[in-house]
Amino acid sequence: QVQVVESGGGLVPAGGSLGLSCAASGRTFSRDTMSWFRQAPGKEREFVAATSWTGPNSYYANYEDSVKGRFTISRGNAGNTVYLQMNSLKPEDTAVYYCAASSGPGSYSIPRNYEYWGQGTQVTVSS
Repeated sequence: QVQVVESGGGLVPAGGSLGLSCAASGRTFSRDTMSWFRQAPGKEREFVAATSWTGPNSYYANYEDSVKGRFTISRGNAGNTVYLQMNSLKPEDTAVYYCAASSGPGSYSIPRNYEYWGQGTQVTVSS
């Protein structure tokens, strides 16, 4: 049974940092694209960052423009875990953050291309 479980959300003041983790289990995810999305109240789910497999223990990262230079995505545990380090947080980063995994060839930034999703973790940045 495949499971995708996020952890690490919370409340942080503007300018602070927070790290999220996502563990996928039930099969190997080392060659999957694993990504982070977020959804703020009243808004659509949006892409944040993705890691795509490029070779053994090698992944390429992509970021949404508003988080470039502030967020860092990385993989661990033989590719079955994905992390998101968030620095210089802003109130507009407040959202529920979701981890997702995709084994298909579709665009990494489109939610419908992902087969597996976590339950989400709340990140709140106070002003």
